[in-house]
This record gives sequence, structure tokens and C-alpha cells, in this order.
Amino acid sequence: MKLQRRVYSVLIISASAQADHALRELLPELLYEPVQTVASIAAAGRAAAERSYDFVILNSPLPDDPGLSFAIDQCRGGGTVALLLVRAELYTEITEKVTPYGVFTLAKPFSKQTVLTALDWMASMRERLRRMERKSLTLEEKMEEIRLINRAKWLLIEQRQMDEPQAHRWIEKQAMDRCVTRRAVAEELLAAQTETPFSE
Repeated sequence: MKLQRRVYSVLIISASAQADHALRELLPELLYEPVQTVASIAAAGRAAAERSYDFVILNSPLPDDPGLSFAIDQCRGGGTVALLLVRAELYTEITEKVTPYGVFTLAKPFSKQTVLTALDWMASMRERLRRMERKSLTLEEKMEEIRLINRAKWLLIEQRQMDEPQAHRWIEKQAMDRCVTRRAVAEELLAAQTETPFSE
């Protein structure tokens, strides 16, 4: 089975023009678009407020902040995967601080192949997060459907003096007889309220 190729949006935060150039060379437009570069945490905050990014690559330290808190906050937000590029002597200390929040770290200097491998890890994590987002949405939709059906049942109980099992069966039968979902039956009942008489 062939892996589906996605395009990832990237925010690069780096005060080094040389590092920016090196990173951009590893981010072809076919796979990474848009790629935005900023030179400070303040500018990164403004960029992240305007839109969400799949990847945040942070070349630490920056003129106004080391960037650890920003990287952690981006990962807490949900769908963003963060990579911190840190000095080798600080690697262990910083990794221990940020790993519990899902932030990846690389020690500088690093090879081109190391960064490409890290980008693959980030893509893998982003797809995992994407699946979790879909599951979460599906669960929310299911919960909303249950709430609607329960409200419709209470309407039947109050207006038609049914008990809960009777109301449940009535909704099920309507859905089956009319080849519609229980949600559709519930929405109809709630929209009509008591104006339309119900038929058992």
C-alpha cells in the first residue's frame, strides 16, 4: 500500500539567515507549502495567531527568547508538531524539559540526512494527530446525535405520555419505516415541537 503524500505548512523561527537557507533547501514546495520564516518569538506569536501550521521548526536561542515555551505551547494547541534545534551542550537538558509535551529536539550541528529523518518523524506524528482529530470529531458528532435523540424522546414522553422504551421504539420504527436516520426523525420532532400530531 502506497503512503499518501500530504503537503505540510511550516513556520521556521530562526535569527540565522544561513540556517533559514539550509532549512528551506530541505523543504521542497511539492511537500511543504507555505513555508514562512520569522526571526523572533514575538513575530512567531503573531504568525501563529493568524493561522495554524503543521510544523514549527525553531532554531534556538532567539534574540528575544530561548523558544522552549513557544514550542511547547504549539504542541499543546493540537495539530502542530514542533522541532527545536539546540546547541549540543544543551541538548540533554532541553530534551528532558520538552519531550513530555511532544516536542522533538535535534542537537546542532546536524547533517542534512538527520533533518530529513526528523521531517519524516514529524510527518508521522502529524498524521497520527490528524487521525485523532478525526476520531474526536466523530465522537463529538455521535454525542450530539445522542443528545438530539434524547431530547426527542423526552418530547414524546411529555406530549404523548410514552415511557422511555416506547419513545425509543417509536423513533426507531419511524426511522426504519421511512428509511431515514434516527437523528433525522429526532430533528423533525424537535423542529415541529407540538404543532404536528404524532402517529404511533
